[in-house]
Amino acid sequence: MAETRATRTWAMRAAFVALALAIMFYRLLPLDLMPSRLAGPDILTALCFAWALRRPDYVPALLVAGVMMLADILFQRPPGLWAGLVLIATQLLKSRDRRDRETTFFMEWLTVAGLLLAITFAYRLVLALLIVPTGPLLLETMRYAMTIAAYPAVVAVSQYLLGVRRLAPGDYAVSGRPG
Repeated sequence: MAETRATRTWAMRAAFVALALAIMFYRLLPLDLMPSRLAGPDILTALCFAWALRRPDYVPALLVAGVMMLADILFQRPPGLWAGLVLIATQLLKSRDRRDRETTFFMEWLTVAGLLLAITFAYRLVLALLIVPTGPLLLETMRYAMTIAAYPAVVAVSQYLLGVRRLAPGDYAVSGRPG
């Protein structure tokens, strides 16, 4: 029984990495010759948040840091800045997991929206302090709004297609501690 839980955890970690690589690959594809007028959602960050809230054992800190660092390098962002902010946010969400298990999806959505707003603001602030040229604020605001709008779809796909559900109060995590 314990082996199947551990195997499932490692399989879901591999699925997270595969899904993250697929998202990165899709974003790097040159599908349109003209630059887009709309900023798309940050599905990778939404995926990290959804999985951290639902099953924290599927997204350990090193895995989130590695995936987001690779995304920073591939998307030509300042290496480690967004990765570090997302890592801090996922760790905060994981620490709230036990308390938030009984809350509604709307409250979870508001929590994610607030946390995403905080790390987006921190990202822009650090870039401004370091005098790094940034894109227009409108595009960043649009990306934030699109990410928040896409979060329910990310949760639905994670839960219904991939089986990433919250631990019930009587379930046991891979560590053997009650959920």
